[in-house]
Amino acid sequence: MAKKPKAKDKTDLKDNSIDAEVDLEEAESSEDEVDSLDEDSDESYNPEEKIKDLEEALLRSRAELDNAFKRNTADIEKAHKYGVERLLNELLPVVDNLEHALNNFSKDSTKEDRQGVELTLKSFESALDKFGIRPIYPLNEQFDPVRHEAVMTSKDPKKQNNEIENIFQRGWELHDRVVRPARVSVIKN
Repeated sequence: MAKKPKAKDKTDLKDNSIDAEVDLEEAESSEDEVDSLDEDSDESYNPEEKIKDLEEALLRSRAELDNAFKRNTADIEKAHKYGVERLLNELLPVVDNLEHALNNFSKDSTKEDRQGVELTLKSFESALDKFGIRPIYPLNEQFDPVRHEAVMTSKDPKKQNNEIENIFQRGWELHDRVVRPARVSVIKN
């Protein structure tokens, strides 16, 4: 008994016709590529120039990549170095309050209370120092508008012009960046 060939499903016929169309398009596009290669093979096409251009493009790409890497590394270092600046701005009022408490103890306060606040302030300052945060305490220095904020001027013939006479509030710097300038009075004769 001879077997009858199975009738193909209509969807199989559609898939085959689509594949044939795709193959035809690919063949035409590859012929176009060959034609374009033939056009490029004119006398104006110089493989040495093309290699030179590609080498230059590669060098430029490497240099751009190297520069981007260096920029990212510098940005990361800066973020690590100055990342605590916002936290410092929030903690500085706490330091100021401890200093005010020390300066304004009443006569009825005990010696232990004063020592407790002093120790708390010292431990707070040593913790800040570990992160590169240092106070600006510029008594008898020359006024520097970057590090100091003049809130008052006064006259004193015994002192030089622009010398800092009094400090109202300590300033703070993080590594080499001034976070808060010191508030001072300056001599103006």
